[in-house]
Amino acid sequence: MLDLKLVQKDPDRVRAALAARQAPTKELERFLAVDEERRAIQQKNDELKSERNASSQKVAQAKRAGEDAGELIAELSQISTRIKGMDEELKRLEEESREILMGLPNIPHESTPVGASEEDNPVLEYWGEKPELDFEAKDHHDLGVALGGLDFERAARIAGARFAVTWGWASRMERALLNFMVDLHTSRNGYTEVTPPVIVNATALRGTGQLPKFADDLFQLNHKDYYLIPTAEVPVTNLHAGEVLEEADLPRAYASPTQCFRSEAGSYGKDTRGLIRQHQFSKVELVRFVKPEDSYEELEKLRGHAESVLRELNLHYRVITLCTGDIGFSAAKTYDLEVWLPGQNAYREISSCSNFEDFQARRADIRYKPAGQKKSTYVHTLNGSGLAVGRTLVAVMEQYQQADGSIRVPEALQPYMDGLTVIEPKD
Repeated sequence: MLDLKLVQKDPDRVRAALAARQAPTKELERFLAVDEERRAIQQKNDELKSERNASSQKVAQAKRAGEDAGELIAELSQISTRIKGMDEELKRLEEESREILMGLPNIPHESTPVGASEEDNPVLEYWGEKPELDFEAKDHHDLGVALGGLDFERAARIAGARFAVTWGWASRMERALLNFMVDLHTSRNGYTEVTPPVIVNATALRGTGQLPKFADDLFQLNHKDYYLIPTAEVPVTNLHAGEVLEEADLPRAYASPTQCFRSEAGSYGKDTRGLIRQHQFSKVELVRFVKPEDSYEELEKLRGHAESVLRELNLHYRVITLCTGDIGFSAAKTYDLEVWLPGQNAYREISSCSNFEDFQARRADIRYKPAGQKKSTYVHTLNGSGLAVGRTLVAVMEQYQQADGSIRVPEALQPYMDGLTVIEPKD
Protein backbone atom coordinates (compact mmCIF):
# COMPACT_ATOMS: atom_id res chain seq x y z
CA MET A 1 0.00 0.00 0.00
CA LEU A 2 1.27 3.45 -0.85
CA ASP A 3 2.07 5.94 1.89
CA LEU A 4 -1.12 7.95 2.52
CA LYS A 5 0.85 11.15 3.06
CA LEU A 6 2.70 10.67 -0.22
CA VAL A 7 -0.53 10.34 -2.19
CA GLN A 8 -2.02 13.37 -0.45
CA LYS A 9 1.01 15.64 -0.76
CA ASP A 10 2.49 14.53 -4.08
CA PRO A 11 -0.29 13.16 -6.31
CA ASP A 12 1.69 14.15 -9.41
CA ARG A 13 4.34 11.58 -8.54
CA VAL A 14 1.66 8.91 -8.26
CA ARG A 15 0.11 10.03 -11.56
CA ALA A 16 3.50 9.73 -13.24
CA ALA A 17 3.98 6.25 -11.77
CA LEU A 18 0.57 5.13 -13.01
CA ALA A 19 1.31 6.52 -16.45
CA ALA A 20 4.62 4.64 -16.54
CA ARG A 21 2.76 1.46 -15.60
CA GLN A 22 0.24 2.03 -18.39
CA ALA A 23 -2.41 2.16 -15.65
CA PRO A 24 -5.45 4.48 -15.53
CA THR A 25 -5.54 7.35 -13.05
CA LYS A 26 -9.29 7.11 -12.42
CA GLU A 27 -8.94 5.55 -8.96
CA LEU A 28 -6.29 8.06 -7.93
CA GLU A 29 -8.59 10.93 -8.87
CA ARG A 30 -11.43 9.28 -6.96
CA PHE A 31 -9.17 8.96 -3.93
CA LEU A 32 -8.24 12.65 -4.09
CA ALA A 33 -11.90 13.66 -4.36
CA VAL A 34 -12.89 11.47 -1.42
CA ASP A 35 -9.94 12.71 0.60
CA GLU A 36 -10.85 16.34 -0.10
CA GLU A 37 -14.42 15.68 1.02
CA ARG A 38 -13.14 13.92 4.14
CA ARG A 39 -10.86 16.83 5.07
CA ALA A 40 -13.68 19.36 4.59
CA ILE A 41 -15.98 17.36 6.86
CA GLN A 42 -13.17 16.85 9.36
CA GLN A 43 -12.60 20.60 9.56
CA LYS A 44 -16.31 21.25 10.10
CA ASN A 45 -16.47 18.43 12.64
CA ASP A 46 -13.56 19.91 14.59
CA GLU A 47 -15.30 23.28 14.60
CA LEU A 48 -18.49 21.69 15.91
CA LYS A 49 -16.59 19.89 18.65
CA SER A 50 -15.11 23.21 19.75
CA GLU A 51 -18.61 24.68 19.66
CA ARG A 52 -19.87 21.73 21.71
CA ASN A 53 -17.19 22.29 24.33
CA ALA A 54 -18.15 25.96 24.57
CA SER A 55 -21.85 25.02 24.85
CA SER A 56 -21.07 22.49 27.58
CA GLN A 57 -19.34 25.20 29.58
CA LYS A 58 -22.35 27.53 29.14
CA VAL A 59 -24.69 24.78 30.37
CA ALA A 60 -22.47 24.23 33.41
CA GLN A 61 -22.33 27.94 34.15
CA ALA A 62 -26.12 28.28 33.83
CA LYS A 63 -26.68 25.40 36.22
CA ARG A 64 -24.21 26.81 38.75
CA ALA A 65 -26.05 30.15 38.56
CA GLY A 66 -29.40 28.43 39.05
CA GLU A 67 -30.59 29.56 35.62
CA ASP A 68 -32.80 27.66 33.21
CA ALA A 69 -30.41 25.76 30.91
CA GLY A 70 -33.12 24.00 28.83
CA GLU A 71 -32.50 25.97 25.65
CA LEU A 72 -28.73 25.56 25.95
CA ILE A 73 -29.11 21.81 26.55
CA ALA A 74 -31.33 21.48 23.45
CA GLU A 75 -28.74 23.36 21.40
CA LEU A 76 -25.99 21.14 22.80
CA SER A 77 -28.00 18.04 21.87
CA GLN A 78 -28.39 19.25 18.28
CA ILE A 79 -24.65 19.86 18.01
CA SER A 80 -23.91 16.39 19.40
CA THR A 81 -26.30 14.80 16.90
CA ARG A 82 -24.58 16.60 14.03
CA ILE A 83 -21.17 15.51 15.31
CA LYS A 84 -22.33 11.90 15.54
CA GLY A 85 -23.53 12.01 11.93
CA MET A 86 -20.25 13.53 10.79
CA ASP A 87 -18.25 10.92 12.73
CA GLU A 88 -20.14 8.20 10.90
CA GLU A 89 -19.58 9.92 7.54
CA LEU A 90 -15.89 10.36 8.31
CA LYS A 91 -15.59 6.68 9.15
CA ARG A 92 -17.24 5.78 5.84
CA LEU A 93 -14.97 8.10 3.88
CA GLU A 94 -11.86 6.79 5.64
CA GLU A 95 -12.85 3.21 4.78
CA GLU A 96 -13.50 4.23 1.17
CA SER A 97 -10.14 6.01 1.00
CA ARG A 98 -8.33 2.96 2.34
CA GLU A 99 -10.15 0.67 -0.10
CA ILE A 100 -9.08 2.87 -3.02
CA LEU A 101 -5.53 3.11 -1.68
CA MET A 102 -5.37 -0.70 -1.47
CA GLY A 103 -6.11 -0.82 -5.20
CA LEU A 104 -3.30 1.51 -6.27
CA PRO A 105 -0.10 -0.23 -7.44
CA ASN A 106 3.37 0.42 -6.11
CA ILE A 107 5.59 3.16 -7.51
CA PRO A 108 8.37 1.69 -9.70
CA HIS A 109 11.92 2.28 -8.53
CA GLU A 110 13.92 4.82 -10.53
CA SER A 111 16.11 2.01 -11.90
CA THR A 112 13.12 0.16 -13.35
CA PRO A 113 13.22 0.73 -17.13
CA VAL A 114 10.29 2.61 -18.62
CA GLY A 115 8.30 0.60 -21.14
CA ALA A 116 4.79 -0.26 -22.26
CA SER A 117 4.84 -4.08 -22.21
CA GLU A 118 6.98 -7.21 -21.97
CA GLU A 119 8.34 -6.35 -25.41
CA ASP A 120 10.25 -3.52 -23.73
CA ASN A 121 11.96 -5.67 -21.07
CA PRO A 122 15.73 -5.36 -21.56
CA VAL A 123 17.95 -8.44 -21.32
CA LEU A 124 20.52 -7.88 -18.59
CA GLU A 125 22.71 -10.93 -19.18
CA TYR A 126 22.94 -14.53 -20.40
CA TRP A 127 24.50 -17.39 -18.50
CA GLY A 128 25.88 -20.68 -19.81
CA GLU A 129 26.06 -22.14 -23.26
CA LYS A 130 22.84 -22.61 -25.17
CA PRO A 131 22.51 -26.35 -25.88
CA GLU A 132 23.25 -27.09 -29.52
CA LEU A 133 21.36 -30.26 -30.36
CA ASP A 134 22.23 -32.15 -33.57
CA PHE A 135 18.72 -33.58 -33.74
CA GLU A 136 15.21 -32.14 -33.68
CA ALA A 137 14.39 -31.19 -30.11
CA LYS A 138 11.23 -32.53 -28.52
CA ASP A 139 9.23 -30.56 -25.97
CA HIS A 140 8.85 -31.86 -22.44
CA HIS A 141 5.29 -33.03 -23.07
CA ASP A 142 6.32 -35.50 -25.76
CA LEU A 143 9.46 -36.53 -23.92
CA GLY A 144 7.63 -37.11 -20.66
CA VAL A 145 4.75 -39.04 -22.17
CA ALA A 146 7.08 -41.22 -24.25
CA LEU A 147 9.19 -42.04 -21.20
CA GLY A 148 6.12 -42.84 -19.10
CA GLY A 149 6.75 -40.02 -16.61
CA LEU A 150 4.00 -37.54 -17.44
CA ASP A 151 0.31 -38.39 -17.68
CA PHE A 152 -2.11 -35.64 -18.62
CA GLU A 153 -5.04 -37.82 -19.69
CA ARG A 154 -5.52 -39.45 -16.29
CA ALA A 155 -5.06 -36.06 -14.58
CA ALA A 156 -7.83 -34.63 -16.77
CA ARG A 157 -10.17 -37.44 -15.77
CA ILE A 158 -9.43 -36.86 -12.09
CA ALA A 159 -9.39 -33.07 -11.95
CA GLY A 160 -9.68 -31.49 -15.40
CA ALA A 161 -7.42 -29.46 -17.64
CA ARG A 162 -4.13 -27.94 -16.43
CA PHE A 163 -3.29 -30.77 -14.06
CA ALA A 164 -0.69 -33.51 -14.39
CA VAL A 165 0.15 -36.88 -12.89
CA THR A 166 3.86 -37.67 -12.61
CA TRP A 167 4.95 -41.31 -12.52
CA GLY A 168 8.14 -43.06 -11.49
CA TRP A 169 11.26 -41.19 -12.59
CA ALA A 170 9.41 -37.89 -13.19
CA SER A 171 7.86 -37.90 -9.72
CA ARG A 172 11.20 -38.82 -8.25
CA MET A 173 13.02 -36.09 -10.18
CA GLU A 174 10.48 -33.50 -9.11
CA ARG A 175 11.04 -34.48 -5.48
CA ALA A 176 14.80 -34.50 -6.04
CA LEU A 177 14.69 -31.00 -7.47
CA LEU A 178 12.68 -29.68 -4.55
CA ASN A 179 15.03 -31.25 -1.99
CA PHE A 180 18.07 -30.05 -3.91
CA MET A 181 16.75 -26.47 -3.96
CA VAL A 182 15.90 -26.41 -0.26
CA ASP A 183 19.27 -27.90 0.68
CA LEU A 184 21.11 -25.37 -1.49
CA HIS A 185 19.26 -22.39 -0.03
CA THR A 186 19.55 -23.51 3.59
CA SER A 187 23.11 -24.85 3.60
CA ARG A 188 24.78 -22.34 1.26
CA ASN A 189 22.54 -19.30 0.87
CA GLY A 190 21.63 -18.83 4.53
CA TYR A 191 17.85 -19.35 4.50
CA THR A 192 15.75 -20.87 7.25
CA GLU A 193 13.38 -23.53 5.96
CA VAL A 194 9.73 -22.97 6.86
CA THR A 195 6.59 -24.89 5.96
CA PRO A 196 3.48 -22.67 6.31
CA PRO A 197 -0.21 -23.52 5.82
CA VAL A 198 -1.31 -23.72 2.19
CA ILE A 199 -4.72 -22.30 3.20
CA VAL A 200 -4.79 -18.63 4.16
CA ASN A 201 -7.43 -16.07 5.04
CA ALA A 202 -8.34 -12.93 3.13
CA THR A 203 -6.34 -10.72 5.51
CA ALA A 204 -3.10 -12.49 4.56
CA LEU A 205 -3.87 -12.08 0.85
CA ARG A 206 -4.59 -8.39 1.32
CA GLY A 207 -1.29 -8.07 3.16
CA THR A 208 0.76 -9.14 0.14
CA GLY A 209 -1.40 -7.49 -2.51
CA GLN A 210 -3.31 -10.43 -4.03
CA LEU A 211 -6.57 -9.02 -2.71
CA PRO A 212 -8.63 -7.19 -3.63
CA LYS A 213 -7.23 -6.75 -7.15
CA PHE A 214 -6.50 -10.38 -8.11
CA ALA A 215 -9.41 -12.27 -6.58
CA ASP A 216 -10.17 -14.01 -9.89
CA ASP A 217 -6.72 -15.62 -9.89
CA LEU A 218 -7.37 -17.39 -6.59
CA PHE A 219 -9.05 -20.63 -5.59
CA GLN A 220 -11.53 -19.65 -2.87
CA LEU A 221 -12.83 -22.40 -0.59
CA ASN A 222 -16.45 -22.84 0.43
CA HIS A 223 -15.53 -21.15 3.67
CA LYS A 224 -15.71 -17.63 2.23
CA ASP A 225 -12.66 -16.30 4.08
CA TYR A 226 -10.29 -19.16 3.12
CA TYR A 227 -8.19 -19.51 -0.02
CA LEU A 228 -5.56 -21.89 -1.38
CA ILE A 229 -2.24 -20.09 -1.63
CA PRO A 230 -1.10 -18.90 -5.09
CA THR A 231 2.46 -18.75 -3.74
CA ALA A 232 4.21 -19.22 -0.40
CA GLU A 233 4.97 -15.50 -0.52
CA VAL A 234 1.54 -14.99 1.06
CA PRO A 235 1.81 -17.05 4.26
CA VAL A 236 5.54 -16.53 4.72
CA THR A 237 5.41 -12.72 4.41
CA ASN A 238 2.50 -12.69 6.83
CA LEU A 239 4.44 -14.67 9.43
CA HIS A 240 5.47 -11.28 10.80
CA ALA A 241 2.24 -9.37 10.14
CA GLY A 242 1.55 -6.94 12.97
CA GLU A 243 5.00 -7.49 14.50
CA VAL A 244 7.86 -5.14 15.34
CA LEU A 245 11.18 -6.83 14.62
CA GLU A 246 14.50 -5.85 16.14
CA GLU A 247 17.12 -4.35 13.84
CA ALA A 248 19.58 -7.04 14.95
CA ASP A 249 17.18 -9.68 13.58
CA LEU A 250 17.38 -8.27 10.03
CA PRO A 251 17.72 -9.50 7.41
CA ARG A 252 15.45 -12.46 7.92
CA ALA A 253 15.47 -15.01 5.12
CA TYR A 254 13.07 -17.93 4.65
CA ALA A 255 12.96 -20.73 2.09
CA SER A 256 9.54 -22.33 1.81
CA PRO A 257 8.72 -25.46 -0.24
CA THR A 258 4.96 -25.65 -0.87
CA GLN A 259 2.27 -26.63 -3.30
CA CYS A 260 0.74 -23.60 -5.00
CA PHE A 261 -2.68 -23.17 -6.61
CA ARG A 262 -3.70 -20.69 -9.30
CA SER A 263 -6.89 -20.41 -11.29
CA GLU A 264 -4.96 -18.94 -14.25
CA ALA A 265 -7.78 -16.50 -14.92
CA GLY A 266 -7.26 -14.68 -18.20
CA SER A 267 -4.85 -17.31 -19.53
CA TYR A 268 -7.41 -19.25 -21.54
CA GLY A 269 -5.71 -20.91 -24.48
CA LYS A 270 -2.19 -20.08 -23.26
CA ASP A 271 0.31 -22.82 -22.44
CA THR A 272 -2.33 -25.53 -22.27
CA ARG A 273 0.22 -28.17 -23.32
CA GLY A 274 2.40 -29.66 -20.63
CA LEU A 275 3.58 -28.36 -17.27
CA ILE A 276 4.20 -24.69 -17.96
CA ARG A 277 0.92 -23.26 -16.66
CA GLN A 278 -0.73 -25.62 -14.19
CA HIS A 279 -3.44 -25.05 -11.58
CA GLN A 280 -1.33 -26.92 -9.01
CA PHE A 281 2.46 -26.92 -8.83
CA SER A 282 5.30 -27.05 -6.34
CA LYS A 283 7.71 -24.20 -5.74
CA VAL A 284 10.45 -23.16 -3.36
CA GLU A 285 9.81 -19.54 -2.41
CA LEU A 286 12.48 -17.22 -1.02
CA VAL A 287 11.30 -14.36 1.21
CA ARG A 288 13.51 -11.71 2.81
CA PHE A 289 12.74 -9.01 5.41
CA VAL A 290 15.39 -6.27 5.29
CA LYS A 291 16.23 -2.73 6.33
CA PRO A 292 15.13 -0.10 3.78
CA GLU A 293 18.65 1.17 3.12
CA ASP A 294 19.79 -2.37 2.27
CA SER A 295 16.89 -3.51 0.11
CA TYR A 296 18.37 -3.04 -3.36
CA GLU A 297 21.63 -4.69 -2.37
CA GLU A 298 19.47 -7.46 -0.93
CA LEU A 299 17.56 -7.73 -4.23
CA GLU A 300 20.81 -8.47 -6.06
CA LYS A 301 21.63 -11.06 -3.41
CA LEU A 302 18.20 -12.66 -3.75
CA ARG A 303 18.55 -12.82 -7.53
CA GLY A 304 21.93 -14.48 -7.11
CA HIS A 305 20.41 -17.13 -4.85
CA ALA A 306 17.73 -17.96 -7.42
CA GLU A 307 20.36 -18.07 -10.16
CA SER A 308 22.53 -20.43 -8.11
CA VAL A 309 19.99 -23.21 -8.64
CA LEU A 310 20.17 -22.86 -12.42
CA ARG A 311 23.96 -22.65 -12.36
CA GLU A 312 24.33 -25.75 -10.19
CA LEU A 313 22.08 -27.60 -12.64
CA ASN A 314 24.05 -26.11 -15.55
CA LEU A 315 20.91 -24.80 -17.25
CA HIS A 316 21.29 -22.01 -19.79
CA TYR A 317 19.19 -18.95 -18.91
CA ARG A 318 18.97 -15.21 -19.22
CA VAL A 319 18.08 -12.36 -16.84
CA ILE A 320 15.67 -9.63 -17.85
CA THR A 321 14.59 -6.50 -15.98
CA LEU A 322 10.85 -5.95 -16.09
CA CYS A 323 9.84 -2.55 -17.40
CA THR A 324 7.25 -0.28 -15.81
CA GLY A 325 4.49 -1.57 -18.09
CA ASP A 326 5.12 -5.22 -17.18
CA ILE A 327 6.08 -5.09 -13.50
CA GLY A 328 3.77 -6.68 -10.94
CA PHE A 329 1.20 -4.75 -8.90
CA SER A 330 3.13 -4.78 -5.62
CA ALA A 331 6.69 -4.60 -6.96
CA ALA A 332 9.00 -1.60 -7.24
CA LYS A 333 11.60 -3.55 -9.23
CA THR A 334 11.67 -7.08 -10.63
CA TYR A 335 14.17 -9.35 -12.34
CA ASP A 336 12.87 -12.37 -14.25
CA LEU A 337 15.04 -15.43 -14.84
CA GLU A 338 14.12 -17.09 -18.12
CA VAL A 339 15.40 -20.57 -18.87
CA TRP A 340 16.01 -21.83 -22.40
CA LEU A 341 13.63 -24.54 -23.63
CA PRO A 342 14.93 -26.16 -26.85
CA GLY A 343 11.63 -27.96 -27.46
CA GLN A 344 9.83 -24.63 -27.60
CA ASN A 345 12.76 -22.73 -29.09
CA ALA A 346 12.09 -20.03 -26.52
CA TYR A 347 13.08 -18.64 -23.14
CA ARG A 348 10.44 -19.08 -20.44
CA GLU A 349 10.16 -17.52 -17.01
CA ILE A 350 11.30 -19.74 -14.17
CA SER A 351 11.69 -17.16 -11.38
CA SER A 352 10.72 -13.57 -10.57
CA CYS A 353 12.77 -11.74 -7.94
CA SER A 354 11.14 -8.57 -6.64
CA ASN A 355 11.68 -5.75 -4.19
CA PHE A 356 8.37 -4.46 -2.82
CA GLU A 357 10.03 -1.83 -0.64
CA ASP A 358 7.51 -1.01 2.14
CA PHE A 359 4.40 -1.63 0.00
CA GLN A 360 3.56 -5.02 1.54
CA ALA A 361 4.84 -4.05 4.98
CA ARG A 362 2.34 -1.17 5.14
CA ARG A 363 -0.51 -3.50 4.23
CA ALA A 364 0.54 -6.20 6.70
CA ASP A 365 1.94 -3.77 9.32
CA ILE A 366 5.44 -5.28 9.52
CA ARG A 367 7.89 -2.97 11.25
CA TYR A 368 11.29 -2.93 12.87
CA LYS A 369 12.83 -0.72 15.51
CA PRO A 370 16.10 0.89 14.41
CA ALA A 371 18.73 0.77 17.11
CA GLY A 372 18.83 3.94 19.21
CA GLN A 373 15.47 5.21 17.97
CA LYS A 374 12.16 5.33 19.80
CA LYS A 375 9.89 4.95 16.80
CA SER A 376 9.56 1.87 14.63
CA THR A 377 9.46 2.00 10.83
CA TYR A 378 8.40 -0.34 8.06
CA VAL A 379 10.70 -3.10 6.81
CA HIS A 380 11.22 -3.76 3.12
CA THR A 381 10.08 -7.16 1.83
CA LEU A 382 11.51 -9.12 -1.08
CA ASN A 383 10.67 -12.44 -2.60
CA GLY A 384 11.58 -14.70 -5.48
CA SER A 385 11.07 -18.22 -6.73
CA GLY A 386 14.01 -20.38 -5.93
CA LEU A 387 12.69 -22.06 -8.16
CA ALA A 388 9.38 -23.17 -9.63
CA VAL A 389 9.92 -26.94 -9.46
CA GLY A 390 7.72 -28.01 -12.37
CA ARG A 391 9.31 -25.53 -14.75
CA THR A 392 12.77 -26.61 -13.59
CA LEU A 393 11.78 -30.20 -14.39
CA VAL A 394 10.72 -29.00 -17.85
CA ALA A 395 14.08 -27.26 -18.36
CA VAL A 396 16.07 -30.32 -17.28
CA MET A 397 14.08 -32.58 -19.58
CA GLU A 398 14.48 -30.33 -22.61
CA GLN A 399 18.08 -29.19 -22.14
CA TYR A 400 19.35 -32.65 -21.15
CA GLN A 401 17.47 -34.65 -23.81
CA GLN A 402 19.37 -36.93 -26.16
CA ALA A 403 18.76 -38.13 -29.72
CA ASP A 404 17.43 -41.53 -28.64
CA GLY A 405 14.71 -39.94 -26.47
CA SER A 406 16.59 -40.44 -23.21
CA ILE A 407 17.28 -37.69 -20.68
CA ARG A 408 20.57 -37.26 -18.83
CA VAL A 409 20.31 -36.50 -15.12
CA PRO A 410 22.23 -33.35 -14.11
CA GLU A 411 25.26 -34.15 -11.99
CA ALA A 412 23.94 -32.08 -9.07
CA LEU A 413 20.75 -34.16 -8.97
CA GLN A 414 22.33 -37.59 -9.18
CA PRO A 415 22.92 -37.93 -5.40
CA TYR A 416 19.20 -37.25 -4.91
CA MET A 417 18.31 -40.03 -7.36
CA ASP A 418 20.58 -42.78 -5.99
CA GLY A 419 23.23 -42.15 -8.59
CA LEU A 420 20.91 -42.48 -11.61
CA THR A 421 22.56 -40.84 -14.61
CA VAL A 422 20.14 -41.39 -17.50
CA ILE A 423 16.38 -41.76 -17.90
CA GLU A 424 16.13 -44.26 -20.73
CA PRO A 425 13.21 -45.23 -22.97
CA LYS A 426 11.57 -48.51 -22.18
CA ASP A 427 11.93 -51.29 -24.73
